[in-house]
Amino acid sequence: MRSLVQPESDGDVGITFLRMIPSAVKPIPADSSASGTLPVRAYRYCEPVRLASQLGWYVFPPIDFRLVWDGRVILFKCEGLDSWIQVDALQFPKFKGHFDVSAPAEVQGYSPPFLSSVPEGGSFQLWSGLVLRTPPGVFAYVRSPINHTPDSHTFTYEGIIETDTWFGPLFTNIKILKTDTEIIFRRNQPILQVYPVNSDFLSLAAVRDFGFVESLDEFEEEDWAAYKDTIVDRVGPKRQKGSYARQSRKSKRP
Repeated sequence: MRSLVQPESDGDVGITFLRMIPSAVKPIPADSSASGTLPVRAYRYCEPVRLASQLGWYVFPPIDFRLVWDGRVILFKCEGLDSWIQVDALQFPKFKGHFDVSAPAEVQGYSPPFLSSVPEGGSFQLWSGLVLRTPPGVFAYVRSPINHTPDSHTFTYEGIIETDTWFGPLFTNIKILKTDTEIIFRRNQPILQVYPVNSDFLSLAAVRDFGFVESLDEFEEEDWAAYKDTIVDRVGPKRQKGSYARQSRKSKRP
């Protein structure tokens, strides 16, 4: 029987992660402190940074492994391997048999690769071992963990997956930026941050349809009142440290 994690509140958003690789790490809610890496002052007082950091969930690799790009091919190594092997379309260790045992006959033989090379030099696809399902009209924004210090040796491409209809591997595309350098991936370090986005805001019509005020002369009374409340009333002796964060957090309380 399928076991689903019960939501902590009544606000079930209909997001379901499904584990395929047995060792795949269960996603966890993203952290407003960016896994403890944010400066203390930013964590305490910069609510925009905190809010961005806590969007969605962290997704992890299903195994500790290492990669090296020699300028021509990408090489892979993990525990149990004595030598490097070339990344082409690598299955996760022992997963193919596990998949075929569980899958119906018409699906057997179609286990997704764990690592796949792509034509662009030094680039590859990495699978989390998970599948993600979202409600109709909700897509998954997939990117590197927000506000984490970037790895200077790799670049993670951002993407939006139509997970309301795409029931396939939750993967990402990564480019290695430095040759002849071991890149280490660990199961306890997130490779992705995934959060839902409403498809209504992804159409060209949505992003092109916006208002625009040409100059200060066209500001209305309510605009100036809002500016005064936001800026003028918060500077000099009237300034209270962290007032924006306090007001923002208070407004989001049930």
